[in-house]
Amino acid sequence: MQVLAAVVGAVVKPISDFLCSYVGSKTKTTFNLQSNIAAVEREMKSIMDRKKDVERETEATKKEGNEIRAEVITWLEDVEKLQLRVNSIQENKPSACFLNCSKRYRESSKVEEILEEIKRLLEVGNFESGVAYPTRIARAVEHIPGPSIQGQTTASKKLDETMRVLLDDKVQRIGIWGMGGVGKTTLVKNLNNKLENDSTQPFGIIIWVTVTKNLVIKNVQTKIAERLNLEVRIEESVERTASRLYQRLKREENFLLILDDVWKEIELDILGVPQPEDHKGSKVILTSRRMEVCRYMMTDVEIKIEVLNDDEAWELFSQKAGDVAHLEQIRPFAEAVAREGCGLPLAIITMGAAMRRKTKVELWKNALTELQRSVPPTEDIEAKVFKRLKWSYDSLEGNNIKSCFLYCSLFPEDFSIEISELVNYWKAEGLINEGQNYEDSVNRGITLIENLKDSCLLEDGGRKGTVKMHDVVRDVAIWIASLFEDECKSLVRSGMDFSEILVGEFSNSNSLKRVSFMNNKITRLPDSMIQCLEASTLLLQNNRTLVTVPETFLEGFKALRVLNLSETNIRSLPRSLLQLNDLRALFLGGCRFLEELPPLGMLSKLQNLDLSYTRITELPREMESLSQLRQLSISHIKELKNIRPGIISRLSCLEILKTSHGGFRFRLKGEEDGQATFEELISLNRLVDLSLTLNRIPCDRSEDLSWIKRLKKFHFLIIQSQTHGILNTNDKISNMNGLNLSQVSIGWYWDNSSSLLSDRCQMLTEMFEDFIKSAASFSDLKSLRICNCTISIGRGGGCAVRCDLLPNLEVLELFAVIGLQSISELAGHLGLRFHNLKSIELKRCSEMKYLISCGAFIQTLPNLEVIRIRRCNNIDELFNCDSGQNRTSDPVVPNLRKLVLEQLPKLITLCRHEETWPCLEQVEVVGCDHLRKLPLTNQNAGTMKEIIGDSQWWDALEWDDQTKSSLLPFFHPR
Repeated sequence: MQVLAAVVGAVVKPISDFLCSYVGSKTKTTFNLQSNIAAVEREMKSIMDRKKDVERETEATKKEGNEIRAEVITWLEDVEKLQLRVNSIQENKPSACFLNCSKRYRESSKVEEILEEIKRLLEVGNFESGVAYPTRIARAVEHIPGPSIQGQTTASKKLDETMRVLLDDKVQRIGIWGMGGVGKTTLVKNLNNKLENDSTQPFGIIIWVTVTKNLVIKNVQTKIAERLNLEVRIEESVERTASRLYQRLKREENFLLILDDVWKEIELDILGVPQPEDHKGSKVILTSRRMEVCRYMMTDVEIKIEVLNDDEAWELFSQKAGDVAHLEQIRPFAEAVAREGCGLPLAIITMGAAMRRKTKVELWKNALTELQRSVPPTEDIEAKVFKRLKWSYDSLEGNNIKSCFLYCSLFPEDFSIEISELVNYWKAEGLINEGQNYEDSVNRGITLIENLKDSCLLEDGGRKGTVKMHDVVRDVAIWIASLFEDECKSLVRSGMDFSEILVGEFSNSNSLKRVSFMNNKITRLPDSMIQCLEASTLLLQNNRTLVTVPETFLEGFKALRVLNLSETNIRSLPRSLLQLNDLRALFLGGCRFLEELPPLGMLSKLQNLDLSYTRITELPREMESLSQLRQLSISHIKELKNIRPGIISRLSCLEILKTSHGGFRFRLKGEEDGQATFEELISLNRLVDLSLTLNRIPCDRSEDLSWIKRLKKFHFLIIQSQTHGILNTNDKISNMNGLNLSQVSIGWYWDNSSSLLSDRCQMLTEMFEDFIKSAASFSDLKSLRICNCTISIGRGGGCAVRCDLLPNLEVLELFAVIGLQSISELAGHLGLRFHNLKSIELKRCSEMKYLISCGAFIQTLPNLEVIRIRRCNNIDELFNCDSGQNRTSDPVVPNLRKLVLEQLPKLITLCRHEETWPCLEQVEVVGCDHLRKLPLTNQNAGTMKEIIGDSQWWDALEWDDQTKSSLLPFFHPR
């Protein structure tokens, strides 16, 4: 029994202890319900306070682009769940005296669990490491504030073009360039923000850096590092920073780096940016005022940002100026002020803002007057426009380039300056080395011009071979010359309709270097000596009402190197002209009433003399003394019928001699009669450009013509018995006019020419036959122009010559040619392949039925860029692709950019029905009523610039609605 009792006791005691403990704990839990609820409410207040602090921290760090730690997100979610549980208890709080012990216990247990969870959350909610990760994960695209270009057609098209090349896998580097204030930065900001809203944009991160003119590599590195959330230490070397940036960017799958406002080359390796070609998918965009920067940084595509058109400019100006610009008495002046901005957004915005709410007409009149005089009317315009554009001027590097730029401001607003004329001025002024020969000086001048164009300080003029200044740039140049450059102080009054020059205009004449009153209506000059002792240039040309140059007027211009009196009605030259001992260039061309010259031999330093279109009857004997004369023009002078022998040959430095289209003709062997002879020219060893008149073509075997090969240009006007003919080479361009080609030998001229013009010449077909028989190949000939001629080639004759007679032909023009139904007939006869042909023009070729037959002989014209066809009444299609074999499916003209079709009443089709011309930019169709389809799709909207035609023709075109809608913005009714 004792043993049994012991065993039972050993078993029962632990059970009893457990039961007592369990019951005691349960009893405690049951009876502590109310106190635990009170504790939960107290502790819950603490945790909710902490939750508010954490939420504030997370919101702040999110705005900075930082990534929140995962445990913080989990903690906030747990607090939210806990809040729901506490709310439930508070809403169903048990009575302090309810008797259901089981229910009371369950509720009390829940409260204890909540209390434990509160304690845990309070303990882990300190987040000693912070609520965000130490390295911020940058967003792919950061919004960059800036003005929208919405509604600006010109800028929007450039934005679309930039987006298109940006998404082209073949393009890694893009250069966006243009003059200061044209809106390069605005465009790229719009590009960035467009990518921000594009969920499919391909870049892991876009990095925007404004570079500024004074480039500091460490500053650029710091801006890149900030975008990547990398810390850059002040003491850290450029090389160390570059290494860390390189490693960080290599971890990006791809990136886009935008370098805004780049003034000179930045080496990506020095920055620490991986080369785009070595980091697949990554790209670089840079903006610059200078094309040269794009070139140095090896951009694949350069996009030039142009100024606004007139409608966009007015819209922008009136938006900035406000409602005052539309007031009846103000609007004419507002429109004039807006035009002074010449489409430059920076100038338009600044001028508009400056005139905002100004309702007095007098203020608008004054602003317009100041702008027309190239004076900034307000300090704001001076600071924001003139000084910002002066940065481009300040950045010019190289000998005399700044002075060359300022020289261009002497010409009127929107004036197209002949490049050859500009180079002559610069050379005479000493801005180009006077010791250089003609070719080297021209090359140097063109180099300077291209540098200025690359810096957007000059632009192409209105016709080939010219340049001009944007009007605002010109205003800035005049402002610079008047205030900052003592060596270029200028008085510019060109193109202002002045009727006279007042002495008061020369108030600071002692410091003036250049004076321009060209293109006015000046009737008289001051009849007094004006002290302009340092002036080197005086431009008075194109004042057609100017009759007299007073004797005393030039006495104060003793340092002149350039004097231009051309296109005036002066009848004589003052003797004071002969005192200009430093004169290098004297321009008198177009002085149609000038009959006599003073003894010019006293102008011993004269290098350039233009007497064309005057009425002089002879050259002064003293001209023999002009030992430094390099250019002499005496062309188009009908009254000059005699030049004494020896005058021309003694001008040993002559490089350019122009004597054609006048009364004088050089004599050949057997024609000597006291006149200057053709043989005299042999001694002019420096001659490179020759224009003259002869009695016959100098092609006799006894005549040595080898010296002509050294000429770069020549123009021979032939007076041959009863017919007149021209052999004209301008840049190796030969012209034949009215000659019977069976009576002369001209193969030598073909072989030494780059271009041929045949006008009203007989026996042209026979001449071709002679060339074919001789198996000649005129590889230098690049341009062939045939006018008013008959070409008789048998139909279907095939190729009459094995080789391509004109393998490098680039330009083909046929005007009023009879005997051809298509160019293919001429091409087949001469073996022409047209591989290098760039331009075709037909006009009044009445027998032409189509342009080219695309078959086995010619399947494509790979380099053709321009087609112009006018008034060819029988043409019904351009490219006849039905005949021939082995036709390709590629476009006939894959690189055609411009198409002009005028008055072609039978034209129906251009090419194969399914064909598309992918590079077409300009289309002009007039009087082609039966043409119903163009080789275009909606893809052409990416390259198209302009479509001109009648509205009725446009509406009748056949194509799908998507193509028509995409091209509609480019259509302009004629």
